[in-house]
Amino acid sequence: MNLTNLNYAPVLVVGAGIMGAGIAQVAAQAGHPVWLHDTREGAAAQAKAQLAKTLQGLVDKGKLAADVAAAALARITPISAVAEAASAKVVVEAIVENLDVKRGLFRELEALVADDAILATNTSSISVTAIANGLRLPGRLVGMHFFNPVPLMKLVEVVSGLHTEPAVAEAIFALSQAWGKVPVHAKSTPGFIVNRIARPYYAETLALLLEQAATPAVLDACLRAAGFRMGPCELMDLIGHDTNFAVTNSVYGANFQDKRYSPSGVQRDLVDAGWLGRKSGRGFYTHPQTEAEKTLPAAAAQSAPGVVSVTGRCAWATRIAEAMAAHGARVTRNERNPEVSISFACSQGGEGRVVVTDGRSAAQRASELQQPNVAVFDWSVADMAPGAVMAYAVAGQATPAFAAQAAGVLAAAGWHPLRTADAPGLVVARSIAMLINEAADAVQQGVCTPEAADAAMKLGVNYPAGPFEWLQRVGTAPVVHLLDALDSHYRGERYRVSPWLRQRLYTTGAHPA
Repeated sequence: MNLTNLNYAPVLVVGAGIMGAGIAQVAAQAGHPVWLHDTREGAAAQAKAQLAKTLQGLVDKGKLAADVAAAALARITPISAVAEAASAKVVVEAIVENLDVKRGLFRELEALVADDAILATNTSSISVTAIANGLRLPGRLVGMHFFNPVPLMKLVEVVSGLHTEPAVAEAIFALSQAWGKVPVHAKSTPGFIVNRIARPYYAETLALLLEQAATPAVLDACLRAAGFRMGPCELMDLIGHDTNFAVTNSVYGANFQDKRYSPSGVQRDLVDAGWLGRKSGRGFYTHPQTEAEKTLPAAAAQSAPGVVSVTGRCAWATRIAEAMAAHGARVTRNERNPEVSISFACSQGGEGRVVVTDGRSAAQRASELQQPNVAVFDWSVADMAPGAVMAYAVAGQATPAFAAQAAGVLAAAGWHPLRTADAPGLVVARSIAMLINEAADAVQQGVCTPEAADAAMKLGVNYPAGPFEWLQRVGTAPVVHLLDALDSHYRGERYRVSPWLRQRLYTTGAHPA
């Protein structure tokens, strides 16, 4: 189809809920005349009235000039029938997530607007290919997935179905940029980019809760220490367990019950109980949270043995060695072995070893080393401040004295160690590895590029880094080896390594820096 520049083209937004009103605001502020329609009588007018308050609030805070706000509001026209917007060049649908309803709307719209008008759907989970099926001109339908709140969130997923003409996707990509957004191209597959790649962030924590490995407060604290703004449990409480569970079920079903996306019985029970999170007053936490729920176990007393051997050739190992030395320990270094570990004489005799997790449990490491006093600690994937929490686990074979000493050593290295059950991969390592793995599969399957995946996860869900940025920091080999260890332990499909990652390991042999 022949497309002209869409800047300042008239826009029709169908659906005057939170998302639709936000889209209307962004388009109007970018200079477009906007029609706003909703099937519920009076909803579009109410949405404009609320937008007037929103814009005035921005004026009052000095974030928007009064004349600019007034001009944007004047560009929005509530309409009672879509026929009033027949001259629209861009239509953005933001209605209920129901395939049949969306198909019906777009059939109505394509009979109304000109053949060169673009039809865009804000769906977050329904196949763009399926929505376009049956349209007279299916090539002009494209996904334009915004994130809530629309005026603040920069990301737009520009989603192409099988029918979508490349020129249409490029036109919406350019339009998104003109609206001050950061667009990324995505192929129409279940969850697109963000909702697909984000699944392990929730799923690994739910799996750890099922194993009773740690409390929600401990798991959240560990992932906040890794740079996430919210831990998975508090984030699921914010989203709503009914909503999060429904998205997981949708992705699981759309992927033909692939075990990687299996819903959790832990979350199903919360939904069945009506403990939906903040909106119901209770989820993993009560809301507002009690002080007891926010309190973490006290940090262990710092204790550095007299002689310590630190292995590893990365900056992380250097930091540990320096911290041990600052506590008066005599430190020897072994940089030939890339694995980060701390070895020392146990207070009750024998050698103790505290080693970074590679996906094997502490008990497995102790058995293989034929050394009972072994502990494992989690990955550090961010510049962690002194006293940041760090998950660790102790082999069941170890003595209580060693367990206490291991906690003291980690405290002396600069962390607030939090002991968990001896779950393989601990908390941060298995979560980050699975986020990387899911993103690698998305790239392997042509859903997006690595650059788009990184941008989408940082802008769409505020991750501290993108999955491929983490991969660059951690190295391919540690990720693959950790996933293989998890796969061996759990004996299922969940932790299978992405072919993209496996091939990268063969071709680069990447290791931590």
